[in-house]
Amino acid sequence: MNAQPQMNGRFRGLLLGLIVVLPVLLFWNTLTVTIPSGHAGLLFHTFGDGVDVEEAPMMSGFHFKAPWNKVYEYEIRQKERMEALNVLSSNLLKIEMDMTIFYQPDLAQLPQLEIERGRNYEEKVITPAMRSVAREVIAKYLPEEFNTTKREEIQAEIEAELSAKLAANYIQLNDVLIRNIRLPRTLEEAIERKLQQEQESLEYEFRIEKAAKEAERKRIEAEGIRDFQEIVSSGISEELLKWKGIEATAELANSPNSKVIVIGSGEDGLPLILGGD
Repeated sequence: MNAQPQMNGRFRGLLLGLIVVLPVLLFWNTLTVTIPSGHAGLLFHTFGDGVDVEEAPMMSGFHFKAPWNKVYEYEIRQKERMEALNVLSSNLLKIEMDMTIFYQPDLAQLPQLEIERGRNYEEKVITPAMRSVAREVIAKYLPEEFNTTKREEIQAEIEAELSAKLAANYIQLNDVLIRNIRLPRTLEEAIERKLQQEQESLEYEFRIEKAAKEAERKRIEAEGIRDFQEIVSSGISEELLKWKGIEATAELANSPNSKVIVIGSGEDGLPLILGGD
């Protein structure tokens, strides 16, 4: 007689379990969310104030949420964007160039980015900012300055201004690359002619300098020879010449060759050497 109430209790427990578990199974996708790697999620409170700026973003992984709330996913990895730009220089000549930037959302300010700019912030913020900053900076320089050391200065200025503009929109700028700068063809030819003339001028100056140094070298060499001759001539006397003649005669007298030496018969009393084998 106790079996029937026991079966009824088990049935009620199973029914209660189904009542609890079945809705969970049916609404599992609305109760949980999985944030993929390299992304973050912002919880939108449907019956609250939407995205809470004080609430930290959900990082990658598994999360529970109320079924009536939503989660907005943002890619927080570094991203790349390239723009082909047409800008005007300070003398109003058109310059074409490619600008590539590397950026990512500022994770700490991700709620503000969602509220004020939205998930399509790249079209609303990044592209207009790239074009605006490029035009403002390039308008300060002459086209020929792009082929000098000022190219690095121009790129650094673009990076500084673009970084500030993106930071004001909750985006972190990591790097800027300026590539493929194309000047008007007539200007490129004029720059090439100018550079060629400068090279020819430098070569001519080098030749003049080289000739001047060679002339100076020869002058110094001539002065050295002159000084040497003056020193030698001032140091040679008649007595020295006679003594050197006697020394030479003595050396010849000791040589094996036959000869006749007449002492005191030469000019200035020097020995006179007659013939030999």
